[in-house]
Amino acid sequence: MRAERLVWAATVLIIIYITWEAISPLITPIFFGLILAYAAHPIHRRLSPRIGRTHSAFILTVGMLGLGGVVTFELLMISVQVAASFYQNVVDFFRWLMTQPLPPEVLDFLQNFFNQLIPRLSEYISKHAFSLPMYLLQLVVFLFTFYYALAFSHEIVEEIRLAIPERNRHLGEEILKSLNKTLGALVRAWLILNIIKGVLMTLGFLIFGVSDIYTAIVAGFLTFVFSFVPLFEGWMIWLIAAVYFAKEGMYLHAVGISIYGFLLVSPMPDYTIRPMMVAKDANLDETLVFIGMIGGTWAMGVKGLIIGPIVLNLLLVLLKEWRKVVSKESSRQHSQAPSKPAPRPPHLSP
Repeated sequence: MRAERLVWAATVLIIIYITWEAISPLITPIFFGLILAYAAHPIHRRLSPRIGRTHSAFILTVGMLGLGGVVTFELLMISVQVAASFYQNVVDFFRWLMTQPLPPEVLDFLQNFFNQLIPRLSEYISKHAFSLPMYLLQLVVFLFTFYYALAFSHEIVEEIRLAIPERNRHLGEEILKSLNKTLGALVRAWLILNIIKGVLMTLGFLIFGVSDIYTAIVAGFLTFVFSFVPLFEGWMIWLIAAVYFAKEGMYLHAVGISIYGFLLVSPMPDYTIRPMMVAKDANLDETLVFIGMIGGTWAMGVKGLIIGPIVLNLLLVLLKEWRKVVSKESSRQHSQAPSKPAPRPPHLSP
C-alpha cells in the first residue's frame, strides 16, 4: 500500500513538472489575459443579460484583438528601430575607436574583440527583435485566455468556492475577499494613472513645441497604451522627443521634456503616485505596496508588479487569522486551567 502511494505521488509530480515545462513560456500572456479579463468583467457583466455571455465575451475579445494588434505592431516596429540603431551605434563607436592613436597591442585587442562581438550581437538582436512568431503566439494565447476567462467567469468562481475546504471556509473567503480588493485597486489605479499620463504627455508635447496638436494627441494615446506594458511604460515617448530635440541642437528643450516626462509621466509616478492610489483604495500601507511592486518586479518580472502587492496583502490576512487562532487557543487554555482550591476555614472548637 505504501509503495503504491509512492508510485502515485511520483507520477503526479512528474505530470506536474512536465505540465509546468509546457506552459511556463506562456505564463506571462496567460497571466495578463486573466488580469485584463478581470478588468473587463464589469463591462461583460452588463452586456451578458442583453446579448449572452459568449457573445459578450466574443465582442470584448475582438476589441482586445484590435488593441493588441496595434500594440504588437507598434512594439515590433519600435523594437526593430531601437535594435538597428543600437547595432549601428556600436559599430560606429568601434570604428571610431580604431582610428585613435593607440598602441598596436591595444588596437589588435580591440580588433579581435570587435570581430567576435559583432556577429554575436547581430545574432542576439535578430533573435529578439525579429521574433514575430513568438509575439503572435503570445497574442493568440492571451486572446484565448481573455475570452474563456470572461465566457466562463461564473463557472470559474464557483469552482474556486467549491475548492475551499469546509473546515477553513472562513479563511478561504477572507483570502478571496482580500485578493479581489487588492486586485481591483491595482487595476483601477493602473487605468486612472495611465489616462492621466496620456493627457500629461499630450500637454507636454504642446508646451515644449514637439509637434502639432494631432501628433501630440497620438503621442498621448501611445503613452496610455504603452503604460500597460511595464517594460516600456510611457518613458519611450518623451525619450523620443528628447532625442529629436538633441539632434536638432535644442538642448534646453531636450532637458526640459526629459525632466517633465521623468517627473510627471514615467517612471516617477509609477513608484510614487501609483502605490499611494493602491494603498488608499485597498486600505493598505503605502510602503507595503511600494515594496511589493519593486520586489515583485525584481523577482518575477512584469508579472510581479501586480503579484507583489497581492502576495504581501495575503500574507497580512494570514497573519491576522493566525493571531486570532493563537488568541482563541490562549483564552481557551486559561478558561480550562484548574482553579486553586479555596482555603479551608479554621476549625472552630466548641
